[in-house]
Amino acid sequence: MIVEVGHYALVLALTLALVQSVVPIWGTRVGDPRLMAVAGPVAWGQFLFVSIAFAALTWAHVVSDFSVANVFENSHSQKPMIYKISGVWGNHEGSMLLWVSILSLFGAMVAWFGRNLPKSLYAAVLGVQAWVATAFYLFVLLTSNPFARLLRAPMEGRDLNPILQDPGLAIHPPLLYLGYVGFSIAFSFAVAALIEGRIDAAWARWVRPWTLAAWVFLTLGIAMGSYWAYYELGWGGWWFWDPVENASLMPWLAGTALLHSAIVMEKRDALKVWTILLAILTFSLSLLGTFLVRSGVLTSVHAFATDPARGVFILGILVVFVGGSLTIFAARAGTLTKGGLFAPISREGALVFNNLFLTAACAAVFIGTLYPLLLEATTGGKISVGAPFFEMTFGPLMLPLLLAVPIGPFLAWKRGDLLAVAQRLAVVFVLAIAAILVTWWKTRGGPVLAPLGVGLAMWLTLGALAELAFRIKLFSEPGVALRRAVGLPRSSWGTTLGHLGLGLLLFGVVAESAWKTEHVLVMKPGDTLQVARFELTLADQRDVAGPNYDATVARFVVKENGREVAVLEPAKRTYRTRRMPTTETAIATFDGFSQLYLAMGEPQGGGVAMRVYWKPMVLLIWIGCLVMSLGGAISLTDRRLRIGAPTRARATAAVAAPAE
Repeated sequence: MIVEVGHYALVLALTLALVQSVVPIWGTRVGDPRLMAVAGPVAWGQFLFVSIAFAALTWAHVVSDFSVANVFENSHSQKPMIYKISGVWGNHEGSMLLWVSILSLFGAMVAWFGRNLPKSLYAAVLGVQAWVATAFYLFVLLTSNPFARLLRAPMEGRDLNPILQDPGLAIHPPLLYLGYVGFSIAFSFAVAALIEGRIDAAWARWVRPWTLAAWVFLTLGIAMGSYWAYYELGWGGWWFWDPVENASLMPWLAGTALLHSAIVMEKRDALKVWTILLAILTFSLSLLGTFLVRSGVLTSVHAFATDPARGVFILGILVVFVGGSLTIFAARAGTLTKGGLFAPISREGALVFNNLFLTAACAAVFIGTLYPLLLEATTGGKISVGAPFFEMTFGPLMLPLLLAVPIGPFLAWKRGDLLAVAQRLAVVFVLAIAAILVTWWKTRGGPVLAPLGVGLAMWLTLGALAELAFRIKLFSEPGVALRRAVGLPRSSWGTTLGHLGLGLLLFGVVAESAWKTEHVLVMKPGDTLQVARFELTLADQRDVAGPNYDATVARFVVKENGREVAVLEPAKRTYRTRRMPTTETAIATFDGFSQLYLAMGEPQGGGVAMRVYWKPMVLLIWIGCLVMSLGGAISLTDRRLRIGAPTRARATAAVAAPAE
């Protein structure tokens, strides 16, 4: 009965979405405040009913109700409770229910936090958001019903994909979807603004917190997915340029450009075309990621669905929303005023430079990801586009961007002084050059570009700290530095942390890529391997029975200078129901950021195949992502983002709106 209640609640949510997609929009057309006021309560009603539906499916998984096809296909009575709950979205149908649940959550949040918006814009934003919701409710109910029943309930389920039976499943998809779906708010604001003809600095102030929140969640989701793949798959890498990985990277790049563009629009009432277009494209790339994962066009560890009908449906959603929004944009683009003028050497100019290279890098990833699919669809030919292509295109495009990152915050708005910036960054430049020379001297004979990468990472991190020091006058007026630091806007702290995190990430990438070591060999009990400064000895092997799997565990004793420093136990598991093997890596962290990484293979001749890696400074990759996300979160608490648009911007908007 609870399952049927969930199904009915989802149908009611669709009904409310249809109401929300029509009535408030019509209210804005006829100027009826009562019709516009419908949007808020209906958005809350949507969230209530979708929450009921999600709770019903979760209950079915928790109690192992195998009469529900989704539970039978993706659960097992002996599965640990954490995987029963996270397994709700560890499949296509459940993950789409999570998608629409988050979509309704964001709609309800706009209904609550957007009450200071102009009534017509408020209604239009929620109306456009309901268009998106309606499309996905129909997709779930017509092609991906998670509540479908089986005529005869089996005694036992088929179990969840063993690769997904990991705590990462509880964290990665929700964070990723909060990012993907969060950009729908920026999309809704953009389309609503085009419909209303209200595109100004106040609009940028309203849209920026939602974009920033989505960016933070997507950053965390990508980082968590990378780390999950790193320790779960046993291949020792943190990024594979898999098409589905790229599908999450593209909206992140576009969203980063959107954030910077919105800043210019808010501060200088400029880059309106850029900002609106980026808001549309960022969510469009999120929809593209959904299509790639669920269309069946890809074979990937990340891909869920293989039903072509679902792919056609999502492709239709993609065409309607991308094509429709771009059509509205084309119709309105001529009415967008240029806004404030600025010199090429200025804060605005630096942000435009930033956006050009971010969008070019996004385009490179887009082409490399989709070209093989288009080629196969049109000619039947198959090609493989892998890491070499992306390293040769994405890397060079990011290089000038990274060089410019520390310079931008030092430039003044409208017209900057490049010579003054060079003077302020002179010490940072000297230290970066010193880092290059020291690295080259310490690692002669190693990768040629590695010292340059270390210098660039030093340039980014010290540049971020130098900008903060300049703002608080740390060296010119040390007596007031603390007081100025306390009074500094939180968005300034967020910018510093964001750029600092980027530098840490780059340093981790360079160190891991340039100086990692790998050993692939067969080891028997008693064998010893020298890895970096450590001695690894295989002490023994044993068989272990888990709740729903059997495993072979190898025990390694790690010594440094004859002293035991760690015991690592990699394992090979076989899940009883699906008879599918998985690799359980064993990882030990040394020096704070470097890791010794062991992955176990198949038994061979009385021994076991092993992959052993030494990965210097690898944790800085994910720590950098966390620092960037922390910067975004701190920026969200800035009072200027919480109080809405300034009075001046509102007044300007009131005058400009009729003309547009």
